[in-house]
Amino acid sequence: MHDLAVPSLEKIQRLEAEMLKLPQIELQTVHTFGPGFYARTITIPAGVTLTGKIHATEHIFIVSKGDITLVTEDGSRRVQAPFQMVCRPGLKRAGHAHAETVCTNVHITTETDLSRIEAELIVPEGLPAPEASGELSCHS
Repeated sequence: MHDLAVPSLEKIQRLEAEMLKLPQIELQTVHTFGPGFYARTITIPAGVTLTGKIHATEHIFIVSKGDITLVTEDGSRRVQAPFQMVCRPGLKRAGHAHAETVCTNVHITTETDLSRIEAELIVPEGLPAPEASGELSCHS
């Protein structure tokens, strides 16, 4: 994440475009559904840098294992498990796992179909994101 010393949406998008030219890995993903919520948990191997999609809704973000640097256009922050924060919508995120890291996003939804969940919770590429501001768009 060398080009992200002063993060911006454009830099994160350029990083993502360059990373897509490299061999990709499949992240272990677990989907959990409950009454009124959906949780998506990923396991990120040590040394992996990744980018995320822009979320359309506020959600809870949990690091239950590991050590990761999180980057948005509002700045960067290294966090270690256990860690939890509320993330507001609208920011593109990048991360670099310093150790194997397990992250969970918890969203409020009654939907259980994954394609419908993505349509409901993710801002499609090229469309404007909801307003977002604040350090890493989160409150810990």
